[in-house]
Amino acid sequence: MSEVVNRFLKYIAVDTSSSEETGTHPSTVKQHELAKLLYRELCSLGIPEEDVFYDVEHCYIYCRIRGSGDYPAVGFISHMDTSPEASGADIKPRFVENYDGGDIILSPDRVLSPEDFPELSMYRGQTLITTDGTTLLGADDKAGIAEIMTMASYFVSHSETEHGDICIAFTPDEEIGEGVEFFDLKRFSAVYAYTVDGGVIGELSYENFNAASIEIRITGRNVHPGEAYNKMINALRVAEMIDSKIPDSERPDTTRDHEGFFHLTMLQGGPACATMKYIIRDHDRTLFEEKKDRIVSICNEAASETGARIDHNLRDSYYNMREMIVPDNMFIVNRCVAAMERAGINPLIKPIRGGTDGAMLSYKGLICPNICAGGHNFHGVYEYISCQSMEKITDLLIEIVKGVVLDT
Repeated sequence: MSEVVNRFLKYIAVDTSSSEETGTHPSTVKQHELAKLLYRELCSLGIPEEDVFYDVEHCYIYCRIRGSGDYPAVGFISHMDTSPEASGADIKPRFVENYDGGDIILSPDRVLSPEDFPELSMYRGQTLITTDGTTLLGADDKAGIAEIMTMASYFVSHSETEHGDICIAFTPDEEIGEGVEFFDLKRFSAVYAYTVDGGVIGELSYENFNAASIEIRITGRNVHPGEAYNKMINALRVAEMIDSKIPDSERPDTTRDHEGFFHLTMLQGGPACATMKYIIRDHDRTLFEEKKDRIVSICNEAASETGARIDHNLRDSYYNMREMIVPDNMFIVNRCVAAMERAGINPLIKPIRGGTDGAMLSYKGLICPNICAGGHNFHGVYEYISCQSMEKITDLLIEIVKGVVLDT
């Protein structure tokens, strides 16, 4: 197996699921196990210890590979945690060599089929790594980590190659929106960076959703159903009313590309009280603000119509990095496109239907588009990745670094 594949297998063997429930930073102690491993590997490459830093308190890894010329520093960032939506423990990767384009049996009751996942047809003849149908794989984002680490190894062992400083960071808790909570921009020191956290090879994104969340708390009036006439206010029915006021055309399963949505992520409670949670997304800032105003209006209307007490907590999560990149910083995107072409990769520029650490970093002053890591079907048991994609993306990272010299 290639170096990048070997690294990937080593990293996915470490359970790094994050958690929205703990309230700690990092959210799970087990993320430190991968951080320690990466710290040791970076030091073992021969990078001076003063250029590798492990933030033991908050679980960040920073590294600088010193350049050989007076060129701008470029950075690469990936996250160590995996999604809590599926188990990240005891991952048993399976290899499908020379994929024939047909169904892949993951387990007796789970099939990775091109009928359900048509992107599989891209990988005929390649070697795929899949799950065993019981866990996620961890390509999000341990593929990105493996690619960055292999790129780092290349430049350390090819000291004759001229380049500027290469800045590397591995973050915790990206999956729960807290990946840059304690990110040290001064220590990172790159002029600009790329998060290696995208999907299919060639993917390049400098647009992402504007994002918000709202928690809605409904207080009804519960009385015995036998004498409920004109007395009961069923909180669950009020919740149903609120959700019914959102058009079906504005749900995640009916939208794509730049279209925004409301996504009901939680509903629990009973007739006396109920709680709902939505995430709100739109690439367009005006439409995003309209969606936030609309959900508040829906809550007020439902309270007026039913007599229930409805409280809400609405908060913004992150914003579209496009506002920070276009037009003044498009050179960062263009450099990546040129590097893809040199690496023989077809650029696929598309908006992210989500967010990345890079979106929040862009608003902190570090412009940070997102590029492919190579995987598919993140956060679940149908996740897979192509070995050839990981190898090619490693070449892309090398070309990005070399491109700084070409453009200076």
